[in-house]
Amino acid sequence: MYFRPQRTLQKEISFSGVGIHTGKIVTLSFCPAPANTGVVFQRIDLPSSPSIPAEIGNVLDTSRCTTIGVGGCHVQTVEHVLAALSAFQIDNLYIQMTEAEPPIGDGSSSAFVRMIEEAGIREQADLKKSIPLKSPIYFSQGETHLVALPSEEFRISYTMHYPKSALVRSQFFSIAITPENFKKEIAPCRTFALYEELTALIERGLIRGGSLENAIVIKDDVILSKEGLRFSDEMVRHKILDLVGDLALIGFPFLAHIIAIRSGHATNVALGKKLAMHFASHSDEGNR
Repeated sequence: MYFRPQRTLQKEISFSGVGIHTGKIVTLSFCPAPANTGVVFQRIDLPSSPSIPAEIGNVLDTSRCTTIGVGGCHVQTVEHVLAALSAFQIDNLYIQMTEAEPPIGDGSSSAFVRMIEEAGIREQADLKKSIPLKSPIYFSQGETHLVALPSEEFRISYTMHYPKSALVRSQFFSIAITPENFKKEIAPCRTFALYEELTALIERGLIRGGSLENAIVIKDDVILSKEGLRFSDEMVRHKILDLVGDLALIGFPFLAHIIAIRSGHATNVALGKKLAMHFASHSDEGNR
């Protein structure tokens, strides 16, 4: 195991915008939290401001986004926020929200990275352990496969395959997740959808706040968005962003090389649950 000081933010900072699925205006605030608090969402729009710890056991739904909840209270589309906090090693934070979904910003994690950098990071007296994976863990479902391998760094290698899209086809990207790499190579990458998927999403009551200002829409070999692609492989990089956010729900840093093929929120969380059980069992063995 490796140890480092726990980290929170220096000061409170807020950001407002529209939720991509709910279409509602929301203000999200990052508030410093004491050591050993973890990352906790707070619905300050509800009586008693109920809290929802960002833990994998609290996942309620993984269709098109990751939703967590406790006792009838939920927050959805948490992955972009958690990806930034995880990459910047923010261990303790209250995330106060005035609605059930964070602001989407431009469809990436850049807004949350800016919040972290503007607020500043404060180290705390208590230590946080980073656990190296000791043996391979895998999850497969149909054509989706995820493998976690022992590694001296936290790295993600992702292969996506969209055979119905002449523009996307197959993309691959591999990167070690560090604050610098995440900010430069992953955080700016926006959520995306195929044009053919939009009708189904609208019929399900989703993407009420979606627009070409906060998402990439792919129609045949044309990119529809406020701007062109930020990277030629922006789509696979966003898949890595989502995976970092979903695995952040494990609740502590770990070292492993995650190899993912065609994974989404449901399978990301499935691997996360297997990893959490693995680390818990090894921790118990170490305490005997």
